[in-house]
Amino acid sequence: MSDTRPTQTVARPRPDTGGTSLPEEVLLGRYRVLSRRGKGGFGMVCTCWDTRLQRRVAIKRMPLLGGVGPRGVTTSTVDEALSEARTACLLAHPNIVTVFDFETDGSYAYLVMEYVDGLNLSELLARVEGGVLTHEECAHLLSSVAQALSYAHENGVLHLDIKPTNIMIDRQGTVKLADFGMATLASAAGYGGARGGTVGYMPPEQIEGKLVDERADVFSLAVVTWQALTGTNPFSGDTATESLTKIIRGPKSPLSKSDPSLAGAPEETLMHALAADVASRTASVDGFVDEMVAYLGSAEEGAESLRSLVTQSEDDSPEEGSWEMRHLPLRVRFPWIVQAFDRALTAAATLWVCHLVLPVVSGDSSEFVIVGTVVCALAAALWTPLASATCGAALVWALAVTHPTNASFPLAALLTLALAAWWVSCGRLERLSSASLLVPCCLPWPLSGAAISAFALDPLPAFVTSAAGWLLGSLFSISLDAGFAANTVAYYFVALVEKPVTWVLVLGCGVSALVASAIALRGSVAAGIVGQCVGVALLVGAYALAAGVENGGIWAAPDSVSISIAVVLGMFMCILTALRGPLDGGREGEEQDELS
Repeated sequence: MSDTRPTQTVARPRPDTGGTSLPEEVLLGRYRVLSRRGKGGFGMVCTCWDTRLQRRVAIKRMPLLGGVGPRGVTTSTVDEALSEARTACLLAHPNIVTVFDFETDGSYAYLVMEYVDGLNLSELLARVEGGVLTHEECAHLLSSVAQALSYAHENGVLHLDIKPTNIMIDRQGTVKLADFGMATLASAAGYGGARGGTVGYMPPEQIEGKLVDERADVFSLAVVTWQALTGTNPFSGDTATESLTKIIRGPKSPLSKSDPSLAGAPEETLMHALAADVASRTASVDGFVDEMVAYLGSAEEGAESLRSLVTQSEDDSPEEGSWEMRHLPLRVRFPWIVQAFDRALTAAATLWVCHLVLPVVSGDSSEFVIVGTVVCALAAALWTPLASATCGAALVWALAVTHPTNASFPLAALLTLALAAWWVSCGRLERLSSASLLVPCCLPWPLSGAAISAFALDPLPAFVTSAAGWLLGSLFSISLDAGFAANTVAYYFVALVEKPVTWVLVLGCGVSALVASAIALRGSVAAGIVGQCVGVALLVGAYALAAGVENGGIWAAPDSVSISIAVVLGMFMCILTALRGPLDGGREGEEQDELS
């Protein structure tokens, strides 16, 4: 295994694609994933929002191999490891990352931990000059980790995977050790050659699968110390065998060559802790750290220096610790609000359309109208794509059975085919697609679906839905005025679509939604608002062009009422965009891993 396992760090939510390619992910029914941190040795860490307790957490997730898998892992072995991991998770210490919960769902194990607002040691070393800590900073680091390990050892728990990515430093300079018990669980689940661990940091007895004790953690901590002081890991290798060979041979270059001030006793202390023979190694973490810190300097000064380094690194990184993550938007803190709005808007549109259409086909049965309207609205609230299906069916039914003529069946059949084609391609994919299509039927302005389509859909579905909404809204208005008489409806609708001005407006609505949606795909709140503003401008342009076409090329003022409605709807969608916050399912950090 290599030292590339991800750890919990500040990460910005990924911009949304606006579509369905990357749906929102919720772990264990309550933890909404904000970001995933790439590939890991045997698992990965997700930064999540706890929707129940309203706080950010870090969740380490790793797959479990149930039964006897290809690696010979048995269920009983995994169960025993889970028990040991749960015991390790009960450790409560200021220098140990707090574990809130430990759960399994048969396929994965989930370790729910506190979210540490800072950097891990590996990240910090990558950002400081020379990739090394000062003596004082190293003293504070060692003292803190030693306190965590001593507490764990007193309670009969070994760490067995100490490495820079498992050592966290927060903005207050507090050092915390993470991942107790996970090495044992990793080994039982079939990951790692010997009780989990990481190549380059494991002692020989752990690599060879022999019995281990506290001295295994002493060795790993000594390797981390060497790396923090020199910037290199003396035992890193591509394989465990290569690392073992380097350990037995000893470091290529002595510590004193990299740092002459550590020649003599400090170097001897570190080499004693790095002894390949476990019997010759320092017996306890306290014994090693007490001796080493005595030569390194003031741990208090080191704590202040680390605090300054982490704060500066975080402030200098706009992608980490950004405003968006420190002030989580409404849709992240309360994801149910977005879904409730989508369902409520779709149900309201369905209720309105059905209460206009059902009386036409029910005769004098008010009970049928009430029950049918309520049932359709509830169905739309439960699964929003049903809204366009039920309302479309009601409209087709009304055109087919009201004043039946030779035109009734062809008109109903053509409408059925058009709605079915739209529903298959667009309507069943997004929660607000039905509302985008039906709102133009509810309002006397068929352009009203453009803003919603741009807000909720990908560019191409937004174009199709906005254009289809204009046509359906116009057909619905004609049908109401004609009492759903097919002959009359067909006559006036054909006359409408024969006009060039109609297609100027249809294409104008479609292009408006397409461009606005494409701009909003950048993911930020500003992009969403700019997209809506550009969409409104394009609608105004389309209506101005339509006015010119209608008047034989002579420019005339566009319909002021329609323009006002477009502006008002655009402003409303801008407010919703601001409340929703930046889109988060998406392209940034899209590195997928074995668990995705």
